[in-house]
Formats: sequence, C-alpha cells, structure tokens
Amino acid sequence: MSKPKSNNKKTISVALTLCLVCSVLVSAAAVGLKPSQVENARLDRNKNILVAAGMFDSASDTNEDVAERFKDFDIKIVNLNKGNYLDDEALEAVGIADRNTYDISQATKNQALSEDLGDNDPASIGRKPKYAKVYVKNDDAGKPEMVVLPIQGYGLWGTIYGFLTLEGDMNTIKGISFYEHKETPGLGARIEEPKWRAMWTGIHSYDESGEVATGVSTSGSKENWVDGISGATLTSRGVSNMIQFWLGEQGYKPYLDQVREETGQTIDNTNARAKPVSYKKLGQNPTPHLAQQQTHPVTELASIAPVVHGKEA
Repeated sequence: MSKPKSNNKKTISVALTLCLVCSVLVSAAAVGLKPSQVENARLDRNKNILVAAGMFDSASDTNEDVAERFKDFDIKIVNLNKGNYLDDEALEAVGIADRNTYDISQATKNQALSEDLGDNDPASIGRKPKYAKVYVKNDDAGKPEMVVLPIQGYGLWGTIYGFLTLEGDMNTIKGISFYEHKETPGLGARIEEPKWRAMWTGIHSYDESGEVATGVSTSGSKENWVDGISGATLTSRGVSNMIQFWLGEQGYKPYLDQVREETGQTIDNTNARAKPVSYKKLGQNPTPHLAQQQTHPVTELASIAPVVHGKEA
C-alpha cells in the first residue's frame, strides 16, 4: 500500500488559518484591555503627582485615596515662554484639544507645539514644549499652596520622567518623584528610593538674585545641593541638568516669577533648609567613625561600593 502524499496547500492553509485566528484573538484582547491600560496609566501618573506633593503613603493609601486627593488640584496649561495660563479659547487656538490629556512628552514630537533647542539643550530633550501642564493646589484663600511641575531629561540610558513640587513661595522644594526611566537597577535607578528623594525636601530652588541655586552634586560638598548617587555619576548629572533646565528661563521660571509677582511674594530663603539630611544618614548604617564625621549632605556616598563593571561612573 502506498503512503498518502503530503498536501502542501492544505498544510499552508491550516497554518494561515491558525495565524489569522490567533491574530484576531490578540487584537481583540488588546482592544478590550485598552481602557484598563489607559486608566492604570492615569492612576499611576496621579499617584506620582501625589508622591511628589507629599500626599501619598504607599503603606496605607488606596487607589480611592489617590482619586479623592487628586481632586484638590487644578490642571493648568502654561505658556512656558510668557509664563501665563491659557484659557479654553487660547488652548483651542494653539491646537490643544483637552488640557487633561495634554502630555509634554508627546508635545515635543509635534513641531507646532514645540521648538528645537539646538545646541542650547542641557537636559538633552531635543525639543522643548511651548506649553506645559501644571497641577496647582490652592489654599482656602485661593492662593497657590503648592504647584507640581512635570519634568524630563536624559539620564544614562534614556529619558527620565518625573514631577517636581514647589511650595506656595514658588521657591522651596516640597518633593520630587520619578515614574519612568531606563536607568541601571541598583545604581541610577536609586533615584526612585524614598530616602534619596527625601533629600530634596526643604531646599530652595533660587538664590536671592533669582538664579537657579540647586542641583545634584557629583564632586564634593555643595550647600543647598543634593548628594549624587555613588556609581551613578551620569544619572546624577542627568537629573541635575534636568532640574536646572526646568527651573531656568527655558523652563518654568517665567511662570514661577509671574505667580510670585501676582501673589506679592519675593524670594526669601531664610526658612529654607540649608543642609538637608545626608543620604548616608537616611538609612545606610554608617560605621561609628563615619557617623561622627557627617557634617554635610554630600559626604558619605563614596563609601557605598562603586561599580566595577558597567557604564555607570
């Protein structure tokens, strides 16, 4: 008895049908999960805003707490060059359909909503958005109690995204958070650690002349600056450049100056914390002889083991 001949056409037909069925199922699942993905992304963004504002405790707060507390913030769109808010008519005129869904990272990809920074690009973002979304929490009198500013800049491996919160004086830093990055785990990724982020709280953004007065120190003690992370010099430098860019004239400074003027405030650093607690004091268990030497926030990071292999330095 002869063996049946293989039918190549039938084999290919079955394979194509199987691929088609699988493609339909995957597409259906992607479409069906899209609303949940969008909602999760929105929740994560709002949670990070509250983290930067000091209004979220990961140990006890729930998603419902996030939704309720986020209601305290007004979402505003700012003209970065002029420093003023855009009303609904102005938003429509510049092509922003919805202030709630506006994203500065997406705006940098739109030539109408951004401008090329050329060689003047310390944060290495390529293009600067013309308009930024800020989150303002007002006090009972209607004056800004705090403002949360989206920030972004290039680290070691890619763009770092986060939020920086200033208190009502538009000068004192209340908190910072980072929600997306590609930094090295155990090194640059430590920018997410609460103990490192806590070092920013209470320092001032500007000196009395209005110049940016803070950043991340990677080479020795520097008053009013934050410790760099040992073994992650390039990440630390990237965060420093990002902070200085967004607090500077190219970033939010025109806006912050205008808010300060409208509320009748001047830059006053007398109440700002001159020397934030060092990263080593915040839980790195220094040896007794090192603990006695801790007199400034930019000292003991060198005692943390540096990288032997890898590109962080």
